[in-house]
Amino acid sequence: MDPITASFYAAVCGLLAIALPPGLRFAVRFVIGAAVGVVASALLPVLQGALLGAY
Repeated sequence: MDPITASFYAAVCGLLAIALPPGLRFAVRFVIGAAVGVVASALLPVLQGALLGAY
């Protein structure tokens, strides 16, 4: 995994951990995390291209 990908997912997971209340059940937290992961993986190429441009 390249450093850009690792940094992006670290930021997404960190924000997710801050945003989720600790009282939620594990299954709910897992589903939310999985959904965010899918969205993050879909947005990464778009964001990377917008920030770094085509090279």
